[in-house]
Amino acid sequence: MNDVSQTPAAAGKILPDAQTVTFVKHWTDTLFSFRVTRPRSLRFRSGEFVMIGLLDDNGKPIQRAYSIASPAWDEELEFYSIKVQDGPLTSRLQHIQVGEQIILRPKPVGTLVHDALLPGKRIWFLATGTGIAPFASLMREPETYEKYDQVIMMHTCRQVGELEYGRQLVESLKDDPLIGEMVEGKLLYYPTTTREDFHHMGRITDNLSSGKVFTDLGLDPMCAENDRAMVCGSLAFNKDVMAVLESFGLREGANSEPREYVVEKAFVGDGV
Repeated sequence: MNDVSQTPAAAGKILPDAQTVTFVKHWTDTLFSFRVTRPRSLRFRSGEFVMIGLLDDNGKPIQRAYSIASPAWDEELEFYSIKVQDGPLTSRLQHIQVGEQIILRPKPVGTLVHDALLPGKRIWFLATGTGIAPFASLMREPETYEKYDQVIMMHTCRQVGELEYGRQLVESLKDDPLIGEMVEGKLLYYPTTTREDFHHMGRITDNLSSGKVFTDLGLDPMCAENDRAMVCGSLAFNKDVMAVLESFGLREGANSEPREYVVEKAFVGDGV
């Protein structure tokens, strides 16, 4: 697992836009998170992504878009990733250790930002798998709680263990010195599984369409006047959720044209 020979940076090659790994945690056999140093010049909005990567065996950069999981005020940058054993990047990235370096292109972009939504009363964060990463940033962003009366985090994974990163993060927020008091009474967490038995099960689309999530959380149904949403998952997930949101009257927005929901289309999925 920790074979540094599989990390080209450790072999003495010089990486462009290099940042140093400060923390690594493996959550499951297929999921890990890590933190790296933050360039002093880097400014980003919570919810945006950057390109990160490593060098291949020929010294050429392998890069993918990764949402920044830490909030804009954090002194370091956090990322949350899957492990794909034959993936061009994650087959190498999963072996990184503290003190090693990665490529980090300091040009943040993305649609999962507050500026891309019209003002509302509730915001829904809808994610599968590592799609929770941008919401890990936004749940730690004070602006989220200044703008909305309620914040609902719906996260779906196949197995219970795959929810642990999000569970621990949400649990830690109440003790956060910056936003702990802001979060109290506003953040509702609704994790579900699709394969392993759990107290809440089912796909996000099904739990929204059936109204189960509204009943379970004691909420009024979604409506375009009050509700805003952000979506991050596979292409298929995004498409299905968009259809559900539009059935409630919500329209897709963008940085240039704020509306009721936005979708991240640069999600890192299978094959990385």
